[in-house]
Amino acid sequence: MMLHSGRMWSCHWKRKPSPLLFLLALYVVCVPHSVWACANCRVVLSSPSGSFTSPCYPNDYPNSQACMWTLRAPTGYIIQITFNDFDIEEAPNCIYDSLSLDNGESQTKFCGATAKGLSFNSSANEMHVSFSSDFSIQKKGFNASYIRVAVSLRNQKVILPQTLDVYQVSVAKSISIPELTAFTLCFEATKIGKEDSEWIAFSYSNASFPQLLSFGKAKNGYFLSISGSKCLLNSLLPVKDKEDIFTESFEQLCIVWNNSLGSVGVHFKRNYEAVPCDSTISKVISGNGKLLLGSNQNEITSLKGDIYNFRLWNFTMNSKILSNLSCNVKGNVVDWQNDFWNIPTLALKAESNLSCGSYLIPLPAAELANCVDLGTLCQDGIIYRISIVIQNILRHPEVKVQSKVAEWLNSTFQNWNYTVYVVNISFHLSTGEDKIKVKRSIKDDQRLAIWALLVYNITNNLNLEGRAIKQKLLKNNESLDDGLRLATVNVKQLVFCSADEDPKGYKWDSIEPSEHKLECLGKPGSFALRTCYHNPVNKSLAYWGPPDLSNCSREANEVANEILNLTSDGQILSSANITNIVEQVKRIVNKEENIDRTLGSTIMNIFSNILTSSDKDLRDSSSEALKTIDELAFKIDLNSTSPVNITTRNLALGVSSLSPGTSEILNFSIGLPSINEPYFQMDFESGQMDPLASVILPPSLFKNLSQEYSVLVKRAQFTFFNKTGLFQDAKAKKNTLVSYVMACSIGNITVQNLKDPVQIKIKHTRNQTGHHPICAFWDLNKNGSSGFWNTSGCTVHTDSDVSETICLCNHLTHFGVLMDLSGAASQMNAQNTKILTFISYIGCGLSAIFSAVTLLTYVAFEKLRRDYPSKILMNLSTALLFLNLVFLLDGWVTSFHVEGLCTAIAALMHFFLLATFTWMGLEAIHMYIALVKVFNTYIRRYILKFCILGWGLPALVVSVVLASRNQTVVYGKTKEQGDELCWIQDKVVFYVTCAGYFGVMFFLNFAMFIVVMVQICGRNGKRTNRTLREEVLRNLRSVVSLTFLLGMTWGFAFLAWEHLYVPFMYLFSIFNSLQGLFIFIFHCALKENVQKQWRRHLCCGRFRLADNSDWSKTATNIIKKSSDNLGKSLSSSSIGSNSTYLTSKSKSSSTTYFKRNSHTDNASLDKSSSKLPHADGEQTSIIPVHQVIDKVKGYCNAHSDNFYKNIIMSDTFSHSTKF
Repeated sequence: MMLHSGRMWSCHWKRKPSPLLFLLALYVVCVPHSVWACANCRVVLSSPSGSFTSPCYPNDYPNSQACMWTLRAPTGYIIQITFNDFDIEEAPNCIYDSLSLDNGESQTKFCGATAKGLSFNSSANEMHVSFSSDFSIQKKGFNASYIRVAVSLRNQKVILPQTLDVYQVSVAKSISIPELTAFTLCFEATKIGKEDSEWIAFSYSNASFPQLLSFGKAKNGYFLSISGSKCLLNSLLPVKDKEDIFTESFEQLCIVWNNSLGSVGVHFKRNYEAVPCDSTISKVISGNGKLLLGSNQNEITSLKGDIYNFRLWNFTMNSKILSNLSCNVKGNVVDWQNDFWNIPTLALKAESNLSCGSYLIPLPAAELANCVDLGTLCQDGIIYRISIVIQNILRHPEVKVQSKVAEWLNSTFQNWNYTVYVVNISFHLSTGEDKIKVKRSIKDDQRLAIWALLVYNITNNLNLEGRAIKQKLLKNNESLDDGLRLATVNVKQLVFCSADEDPKGYKWDSIEPSEHKLECLGKPGSFALRTCYHNPVNKSLAYWGPPDLSNCSREANEVANEILNLTSDGQILSSANITNIVEQVKRIVNKEENIDRTLGSTIMNIFSNILTSSDKDLRDSSSEALKTIDELAFKIDLNSTSPVNITTRNLALGVSSLSPGTSEILNFSIGLPSINEPYFQMDFESGQMDPLASVILPPSLFKNLSQEYSVLVKRAQFTFFNKTGLFQDAKAKKNTLVSYVMACSIGNITVQNLKDPVQIKIKHTRNQTGHHPICAFWDLNKNGSSGFWNTSGCTVHTDSDVSETICLCNHLTHFGVLMDLSGAASQMNAQNTKILTFISYIGCGLSAIFSAVTLLTYVAFEKLRRDYPSKILMNLSTALLFLNLVFLLDGWVTSFHVEGLCTAIAALMHFFLLATFTWMGLEAIHMYIALVKVFNTYIRRYILKFCILGWGLPALVVSVVLASRNQTVVYGKTKEQGDELCWIQDKVVFYVTCAGYFGVMFFLNFAMFIVVMVQICGRNGKRTNRTLREEVLRNLRSVVSLTFLLGMTWGFAFLAWEHLYVPFMYLFSIFNSLQGLFIFIFHCALKENVQKQWRRHLCCGRFRLADNSDWSKTATNIIKKSSDNLGKSLSSSSIGSNSTYLTSKSKSSSTTYFKRNSHTDNASLDKSSSKLPHADGEQTSIIPVHQVIDKVKGYCNAHSDNFYKNIIMSDTFSHSTKF
């Protein structure tokens, strides 16, 4: 049965096979290959790197495939894919089998072997690869590898947003932009479309100012906005009307600005120009703002285009640096790197051939790069010339060979460690066409010589040698097309001198090392020469030599006359014009060895015309102008005529020959013109009667000259300046130039420290009331070589008057007269000045010594400093001591001419002067509390609060002055009483913080002085046991004592006016310089308790006082003399000082005291005396006041009131009693 069944089945199979075969064929054709399980070809790949292949690779791929690979990377990365092997059925337009590559921006289809060895990059973080095959013909397929690449911002441009609500491209929050007083800013940009519209490329702002910095285009042209000031830049940008500076290709623009000159420079298309923008002078761009690419306003749109490589520096670069600015120069404020920016992904776009790109997105097969597209890379990169010889075995047409070689070169340098570009230029091209040049070496020869250029982008700083390029080409020889073979390869690095402009107007093109020539400006037919040299150290570099303009130079007189015409009457010269003219004249003077009178006269007239300009326009070029005039005077030819005198409207020059051996007095004078002289009249011999200026050189001028200097001393040069615009001292705010300026020099040597002074007499240009002239010379070596008026070595002669000043100086240079116009100038002659100076220094020296003695006395003897008045006196003595010491050191410190040291000593003297005033005021306040308020007043930590006020208030005032103003403007050298002094220069600061501060303290002290004297006179009027003479003497002593203690003598300053100035200045100098001495006498030496301490600790023999001597007598005498003490030395340091012994020593002396008064009912008072807490935490033993008063009523009723007063003012009592 089974067998039968098997036969029947077998028989059935054999009889009907057709339906089964049909189903099998249908299955093979219709079911995809993936069903055959070669590979899964529809996957998502997100690993950092990996590979994938066509199905069944390396075997032939199946028919009817539809594969899709999705490659993904995180934001900030792109994907780079490389086809290591590629073989797909080839057909026109890849209509059968194909691979499609979608990089996010475009889709490209490949078949055949076209993609083998090539690499491609995605434009974003995702890439799609599709593969499809038809039902016939299978090939090996492909093998691809991929890698995730971190996107550098240098490889991407930014698409500017057209409205603020789309997105914003800004500097990262972690980047803080500092305050800018100068900057250099560079960026590249493109513009879409040709419509003439307004736009902004970038903007910088903060909460308070919407336009701190921006660049854009408005209706009136291109502008740079700086802190609200707009600078128009149309003249700097070489574009036609209604054309934009930016096109569809990236173009770099650099902008330079600084606030000291207020000029804006623009570097564009390798050309640098600058324009003044005076409204930005001294402007400061605030820091910590927000920098946006594009516009920050809704009213004006952003530039319709892209921005790339935005960099910002907080300093200026010159044109030469900008011409050679490479990608490696990073912006020190903002740079084109990911860390510096906050850019949405939507705004970023990776693009090939960006100027500073670090990876290459490959070009189509035979399409080479172009230097126009590479931006500045052709200038910044290293260029190699590749010379190859190809054997054209199959004799392909030249066009095909050209295309195949281009494709081969591109594929060879793909995925290399070096970023290189093959560019289609050749230095042997005569037609200017951008094609690879193919030359036939011999007619009908199979060999073809091909030259191309390779540009190496050195941003990764890898060293690339020519032999590495050669080996790369030889290694890839097999990839050449069939019928082409590589015969020879030569690689040579090309060295160029970059394009340069030097001097202005002469633009030298980029060339290989050789000699270059340009036609002279303004002199057709003549040529300027310049050589490009190989660098002897590094052969891969080249440099320009200096330009040779000798063929272009014209006669000096011709050039000088042209310049003179430019400065003639009616011509308005800006600061830049004057600087340029001075520079041209300087070149003329420096070039000529000897200058004749004609050329010298022309040059002097040029400077005379320049001097009619405003001081502001002359400031920048004044230093160079003065040096050029000095050099001109030294080069005037004296061989034909001596002396030479050249006079112009504002300037005069006289040069006379000298004989070093002469002993005659040399005179030079210049006065008003005579009938034959158009401007000024000069005299080199006897002098004029009433000259505008004159110089008398002493005979000793040439004594002790070395032989070397004697040879040089053959001429004397004198220059007279009718206009003084070249002498601008920014720091001389207190003093004003009120005279002509006279310059004198001998040969080309420095003359100084003369035994006999040079006498210079100069007329004033205007008279001043309160005449106090200062002789000064113009020192060009200070203030950054801009010069200032220096008074060293110059004094004013006593014969000077209001119309002219006679200066005596021990050196030669530019001399002028400065006049103090403050209104408080001294009206004293030199003798009074000398006497007052002597009094001041002697008095301050004595005050310093005796203030120190007073301070040491109270510090050494603890018993003397227990009460408040003594502690206040110690602080006052300290302030006086340091005030006198600083004043004595001031003149010595000034002689060092160190600005910082002078500022410090002036600030210290200011501080101790205010401290002295303050402590005198605190003396008055304490007297008021002690004598007038008496009861009802208790101040906790009394002395501590006084110290905070006495030292803190002056420190606060000086600190505020230093913080609110420029230190060198407030404090510095001043001219006081004929001597240089480091003191307050600013009048406002002086009158507010010194005069005003003292005024408040003086009137406070004066009021207290009156109150205290009324108290003294009222108390003393009750006494009947003294004669009138005794009362008058005692009151007079109190007046004198308080006068010095409260600083009443400083009030003489308010009385020193007009005719009373001199006598009150004497009184002021005598009493105030000796204040420390007087305080020592009245408040230290004449005090009984101080004398006892001196005798007890400092004396010996019979003058020595025993430590425990006569205490009972002392205690008794306290009662008898208590009222006398107030009259003897009524001061805040002596009032109640004797009573201090009673209260502080009550425990040891009370028994003796009460026995002598025979009051038995209080015999036990000593035992019952209690310890009361001190206000500062000390335990002090005292006698209750009511008990003391009761016990002394019967003994000394007439004196009890004064004794009571003394008790109230004692230190111990005030600490132990609270009201």
